[in-house]
Amino acid sequence: MIAVKISDEQLRKAAGEGMDAFVEVFVDAIREAIGGELTAETMAVLNADQITLLAWNTLHEEVMDGGFVQLIHNGYGPFIFKNPFAKAVKLWGMRELSKLIYSAHTLYEKYKEKIERECNEEEFMALFEQCPEFDDLDDEFVENEEEWTNAIARYIDNNIERFAEIK
Repeated sequence: MIAVKISDEQLRKAAGEGMDAFVEVFVDAIREAIGGELTAETMAVLNADQITLLAWNTLHEEVMDGGFVQLIHNGYGPFIFKNPFAKAVKLWGMRELSKLIYSAHTLYEKYKEKIERECNEEEFMALFEQCPEFDDLDDEFVENEEEWTNAIARYIDNNIERFAEIK
């Protein structure tokens, strides 16, 4: 396992800024420890909780920006849906997020070939109309994002040693 370190000062500052900043300080420290890029090699030096946190961060960034269609089109479908991410967040106590991921996985299997293919901007935008079943899932994610971010922050706070060493 690779050493992920966060200074006590960084942690206190982030905690004072809110849940988003608290989660982000851990994400940033993990990314820094692996050289900024999550690959098969760097995944091997992280534990399951650290990988789950990076998966949450990817899911969060992509879905908040362009929904599940964007997440899949940008190549993150296998990372989210072909790994035990949904099971992991369920174990973290986030049952509703887990259910949402399983629902999105079903649609991923249905539409992945269409969404993952190379396309221009116009064709990409048309995917949202061609795959409207994702709309409700996107809405559910956005509606629950703050609650889920808070739950992740609580999980990290209760299990800090699984994510980083505080120095």
